[in-house]
Amino acid sequence: MITVTKDPITLNDVTDLASAPFLIEGSGSGAMKIYFESEATKQEYLATEVHGSCNTSGLKKIFDDIADSPITGSIN
Repeated sequence: MITVTKDPITLNDVTDLASAPFLIEGSGSGAMKIYFESEATKQEYLATEVHGSCNTSGLKKIFDDIADSPITGSIN
C-alpha cells in the first residue's frame, strides 16, 4: 500500500496521522492510503468530479473545447 501524507486539496503535509482523516483508494499493492488535514478537505476531495478514463465522452468534450479555444489554438 502506498501512503500519501500530503493533503491533495491543501497540498500541506499531514503530520498527525493518528488522528487525521483518511481514505483508501484502490486495492492490493497499488492501493493508496490518503491522509487529509481535516474532514472538510476529505469531503472536498470526495466531491471532486473525475473522468475515469481517457475514452469517456466527458473527457473528449474537454479536449474538443480546448482544441477550439482561441487561447490554445487548434490542434485538430
